Amino acid sequence: MAFVRSRSNASSGIGVAAECKEAFLELQRKKAHRYVIFKIDDKGKEVVVDKTGEVAESFDDFMDSLPESDCRYAVYDFDFVTEENCQKSKIFFVAWSPSVSRIRAKMLYATSKQRFRGELDGVHYEIQATDPSELDIEVLRERAH
Repeated sequence: MAFVRSRSNASSGIGVAAECKEAFLELQRKKAHRYVIFKIDDKGKEVVVDKTGEVAESFDDFMDSLPESDCRYAVYDFDFVTEENCQKSKIFFVAWSPSVSRIRAKMLYATSKQRFRGELDGVHYEIQATDPSELDIEVLRERAH
């Protein structure tokens, strides 16, 4: 039996599973994923990996992976070309909290966000979104440039 070490969040009591940091580092350093979606487990005890996206997946695939009526955290590796024709990459942290999600879930995700975000060293930008229009590919483009 493997034991997973998690750190507890003082403000909400939510821990962060070791797999979250590992998946983020795989995205950041190894470029093994296009995105990673995280959720708070069903017991409300810790943040765990919900889904990882293959490198070849598109932004639309990422958006389709976010639930319509439940909160999630996510990181997205956004590749773009600068005006100087240089290939760049920026990592976005997304706090996804749809307006139709349960109030309890919104509160739990809101109180745990800063602590979890702090575990992901190397995120360039943060976006908080309540519907798909707030998380459009053009929003990422604007922020990255």
